[in-house]
Amino acid sequence: MLPHTDQLTFDIAIIGLGPVGATLANILGQYELSTIILERDPATYHLPRAVAFDDEVMRIFQSIELANEINAIVEVGAGAHFVDKNGKVLVNWARPQEVGPNGWFLNYRFHQPELEGILRKGLSRFSSVKTLLHREVCSLIEYEDGVDVEYKDLKTGKLDNIRAGFVIGCDGANSFTRNRIGRGFQDLGFHEPWLVVDVILKKHMPDLGPQSVHHCNPNRSATYVFLAGNRRRWEFRLKPEDDPIDISRPENVWSMLNQWIGPDDATLERAIVYTFHSSIAEQWLRGRLLIAGDAAHQTPPFMGQGMCSGIRDVFNLGWKLDRVFKGHASEDLLETYEIERKPHVKAFIDLTVKMGHLINTTASSLVSGTVSTAADEPQKLTQLRPTLGVGLSACRTEWTGQLFPQPRLQSGELLDDLVGRRSAILMRHEFLQQLPRQIIIKMEKLDIIAINDPATGIQEWFNNKDINAVLIRPDRYILGGARTVEEVDTLIKAF
Repeated sequence: MLPHTDQLTFDIAIIGLGPVGATLANILGQYELSTIILERDPATYHLPRAVAFDDEVMRIFQSIELANEINAIVEVGAGAHFVDKNGKVLVNWARPQEVGPNGWFLNYRFHQPELEGILRKGLSRFSSVKTLLHREVCSLIEYEDGVDVEYKDLKTGKLDNIRAGFVIGCDGANSFTRNRIGRGFQDLGFHEPWLVVDVILKKHMPDLGPQSVHHCNPNRSATYVFLAGNRRRWEFRLKPEDDPIDISRPENVWSMLNQWIGPDDATLERAIVYTFHSSIAEQWLRGRLLIAGDAAHQTPPFMGQGMCSGIRDVFNLGWKLDRVFKGHASEDLLETYEIERKPHVKAFIDLTVKMGHLINTTASSLVSGTVSTAADEPQKLTQLRPTLGVGLSACRTEWTGQLFPQPRLQSGELLDDLVGRRSAILMRHEFLQQLPRQIIIKMEKLDIIAINDPATGIQEWFNNKDINAVLIRPDRYILGGARTVEEVDTLIKAF
């Protein structure tokens, strides 16, 4: 480690500037926490990887005030079919083409370089955020009050260092930060090589359809993915006898694509073999080192939830870091990050693995979380909405740890636009009138906004749950509910 001469100090150091790291940096920028980002690559990777995100993630983009820009580059997803080798639909994962309970459509398709460009441009809004590209982290040394981070400028070879209060590793599946924490992965049972083929259509081809299609064929499983604009993707499971280099050659790729398109229809953008993994890190934080995204978990792509889970990670983590640095909570609050997020992401991985096995076997009975229909009709897959693990909570109800919906208020604005980065207590109008002044003062000190909007979506929620008030955390998850003034006081004290 270099000597500490003129060492710069930051609240947070983020390692990695993919979508997860960039989202976290925007969150921390909003909280005005001094942040440095160290990214190994000199520029945004120019080819797509992740291709879809859901309504909760768009809600997070809304919270960092980039939803309008992102909405301009996406297309609403039409869902997916799982079909057997004869084309019979086994599972129908329909995506309604109207706004859902989170105030956005259920699914979006996008081109990752465009998304990353918007997220990176968003960082220019914050004087508290510094980005260093083409820098490789070499060592992390923890102290009681911070972490010394040594890094190399890959252009010049020069070594330098900074001090940070916490280091967040958003540095991918081969995470340097996770290795420094010193724990491995829990294997969740799915590891398969697949050929991923990206093409750019030369002409309009409506027969390909707007839905993604998973071809469940034990002989050669395949997936067609509808992407934004004129991009399309196919994925093919490799057989044991397949050679990854040979199968990726253009002539072999076109041979596999010929039942859908040919060279006259599209330009081959990329063909590469990836091994799809399902695993979750055994430990997500140790001391002042934390991990998020692919550094903490790996999800096969069949449900489009890998990047989504990483962005949920940092939305959970960002407000907790702010409360710690602003003195509103002890560092123990950060322990709830792994406790809450690990079961949530594992629920997505487990269902994705089942969908992967379905693609390989055509046995639709493998799928759980579906709504069964008549024997000769396809099963229906619905949006998975897991509950957080039992971490931060008070006055627990059956809805604690669930995502609160985002209705439009009577003014026409979306709920989150009114709440901003704060916590909120939503309550019935008549219940608010009963609150003593001292409780209102406590809420103001904790920057908790009280909302008693008569919007139909909120009042229906209260009526259905038979409850008078609910405390929503800054990440829009429910801390707890209250039926009495005393329970409201308990909620606030817990926060």
